[in-house]
Order: sequence, then C-alpha cells, then structure tokens
Amino acid sequence: MAEGKNVSKKWEKYSIEGDKLVRKNDFCPKPECGPGIFLARHKDRITCGKCGYNQAEENSSEEE
Repeated sequence: MAEGKNVSKKWEKYSIEGDKLVRKNDFCPKPECGPGIFLARHKDRITCGKCGYNQAEENSSEEE
C-alpha cells in the first residue's frame, strides 16, 4: 500500500480487533442508503452525505 498524500481515507473507518473487522461509524438507517453508506460524525451531529439524514449527537457537551 502506498504511503503519503494519496492514501485512501476509507481505512480510517475500520479497525481490526483480534481476527475481526470492526466498523467505527454507523450506517445510514434510511432504506435508500442502507448498509455500506457511513454516517459522518461532526462535532454536534451525525449526518448522511447521500440522503441528508441528520441526527443530533446524544453525548455532546457544551463548553463555556
């Protein structure tokens, strides 16, 4: 695998624990997207870039 600027960002969404592949982010719950479309994690929300699904982050803490 190549190293440097052109390394794919897909590998950041997975981790290997033992002999299992674990997905770090959830999939979109909408039927038009379904498994395979990851939800993006932002500071205050979780969104789908394909269908526009938006969910407020449950464990967000506001700083003063």
